[in-house]
Amino acid sequence: MDSLNLFLLIGTGLMFTGLLLGSLSARFGVPALLIFLVVGMLAGEDGLGGIKFDDFSLAYVVGNIALAVILLDGGLRTQLSTFKLGLKPALSLATLGVAVSAALVGAFTTWLMDVDWRVGLLLGGIVGSTDAAAVFSVIKGAGVKLNERVASTLEIESGLNDPMAIFITLMLVGLLVDPQADWGLGMVVTLVKQFGLGALSGLLLGVVLSEVLLRVRSNEGLHALLLCSGGAMVFALTNLVGGSGFLAIYLTGLVAGNRRGGTGDNVLRSMDSMAWLAQSGMFLILGLLVTPSRLTDHLPQALAVAFFLMLLARPLSVWVSLLPFRFTWREKTFIAWTGLRGAVPIVLAVFPLLAGVGQTRLLFDITLVVVLISLLGQGASLRYMARRLKVSVPPSTEPKQTVPLAVPRDRYLMQFEVEGGAKAVGKPLSELGEDERTPLLLYRNRQVLGVGDNPTIEAGDMIAWLAPLAHKSALSDLCHQLSRDEKRYYGDFSVLGKTPVAQLVAIYGMEAPANLREGLTVTELFAQQVGKQAVVGDTVLVSGLKLRARSVQEGRVILAGLKLPG
Repeated sequence: MDSLNLFLLIGTGLMFTGLLLGSLSARFGVPALLIFLVVGMLAGEDGLGGIKFDDFSLAYVVGNIALAVILLDGGLRTQLSTFKLGLKPALSLATLGVAVSAALVGAFTTWLMDVDWRVGLLLGGIVGSTDAAAVFSVIKGAGVKLNERVASTLEIESGLNDPMAIFITLMLVGLLVDPQADWGLGMVVTLVKQFGLGALSGLLLGVVLSEVLLRVRSNEGLHALLLCSGGAMVFALTNLVGGSGFLAIYLTGLVAGNRRGGTGDNVLRSMDSMAWLAQSGMFLILGLLVTPSRLTDHLPQALAVAFFLMLLARPLSVWVSLLPFRFTWREKTFIAWTGLRGAVPIVLAVFPLLAGVGQTRLLFDITLVVVLISLLGQGASLRYMARRLKVSVPPSTEPKQTVPLAVPRDRYLMQFEVEGGAKAVGKPLSELGEDERTPLLLYRNRQVLGVGDNPTIEAGDMIAWLAPLAHKSALSDLCHQLSRDEKRYYGDFSVLGKTPVAQLVAIYGMEAPANLREGLTVTELFAQQVGKQAVVGDTVLVSGLKLRARSVQEGRVILAGLKLPG
């Protein structure tokens, strides 16, 4: 009994310490995942705790389960419109990008360390993919809101690139175990199965799981547990039939989060706790595996591989993969820099260890250094780089609550509290409705007033709206004053997307461009200059006026900020 209590005390103590320090790490710009990893290292055999832990099989199991929960949570939070926006570039990064990155790192490692080319390429495959746990966690904890084109590409890439990395790793492990084997067509079939069965089972079983949960009507905590257990079943079943469980569970989350009203805020909060538990436990255990004294044996080579990956291999693979897509050089540079490595490379590095391949402890140690450098260098500088490269947008004031409706599926119930000096103050409630947004009721001094009462809006009123999620920024603009950051970024004025550009130019006394089409609206101007998939933060110039997208619905700008010349 005493040994059980001691084990429980040590385990929960490490978890509590990691979570406590992780919650404080954002203030100093340090990724929480790095804190968990360091706490595990300090508790390990070379650290203060002196715990000797070398059970790679247990770490592999825990890592897979934790990654499955994290990917499920990431899928639940991905809007279908966001997925459509980032799918094509993310798929290019997850396939071509991983292959190019792995090949470059493999060639560099083979030359630098004078190892067999298969060992070098194996390391390239292990560190070639970005990590969902690191990307989701670091972006969320960085304190910046990235423009949707960049954020969706990074997050979806991290959810899709595991099959390619697993394919490369398994192929090289097979070649090292049995050099005489024919791995040509067989490995191509394996890759197709990983992507094909992973996508098919994720989408189909995601529909089944979401339908079951919609009929159960459980409370939020039980709903989150059902999601996790059902998602784990999808993960395991897909792996058993030869598909990518990681891809399947991400798509399961995507389907469950968007089908018939999606997932409510309370369920997402419960899932957030699950994701924190998964990532903290996983990185603590991975930290216990690390023996810092061993890392120094090949530290110069490991640092060289890490910096080669960060500064050359990843940027080159990103620029090649994104050539067919409309990304600015700033966006490409940021995506290249945010190629975060985390638990996935460490879990993949366990594959050759379990297979008994020679020199794999060396690869494991180098992988750990690459992950540490990535989290410390790229993760800690994400906020600075986002602002420096101007790919972040100032966050608007969020509604007090957002609840998706089952029907119609594109409508949400949103509650905003009206601030003093906001545009809505002094206006009748009935006059605030426009296009697809409808004010439903107003709450004031414990009284509920409807549109029929037609009250005049006052500061402190709570207004419930029915509107698409894309109108959130416009409603925030109506109910709140712009923050200093928003004014600096968008300007002091706002214009609707349906406003004719010629009228806008005339109002501010500017000379209209010679090629300005009659009747051209602000929405059409953005589509003309930016493309059909505009995102918040996209900017166009017309006659010296700077228009910056503030609210976007299905790629169409419905509200833009306006900055005057000078």
